[in-house]
Amino acid sequence: QVQLVESGGGLVQAGGSLRLSCVASGRTFRTYTMGWFRQAPGKEREFVAAISWSGLSESYADSVKGRFTISRDTAKITLYLQMNSLKPEDTAVYYCAISSNWGRQPATYPYWGQGTQVTVSS
Repeated sequence: QVQLVESGGGLVQAGGSLRLSCVASGRTFRTYTMGWFRQAPGKEREFVAAISWSGLSESYADSVKGRFTISRDTAKITLYLQMNSLKPEDTAVYYCAISSNWGRQPATYPYWGQGTQVTVSS
């Protein structure tokens, strides 16, 4: 089994920044993709960003491109999401996930964290 624990969420004003972290433990993959997803009330879970094990491949949702940056510490199996220029529409529960495959669909990821709330006030 894999355990993922997110942290770093909170309340921030529009235009502000937050940095989310996600630490993975338990079973390890030889290579893996880690991703961030988010889910707002009444909406489906949506892709935010993903990064490959090598770090050579990154992918972002159009809605966050240029504002959010995904990164990882391979040695610590820790994932980060730096969120700048936050908007009220970024308000959601943010989840990290890990998979042995590359993808932007939630179904690609078998392991999930419990989520961390991000609230952006206008």
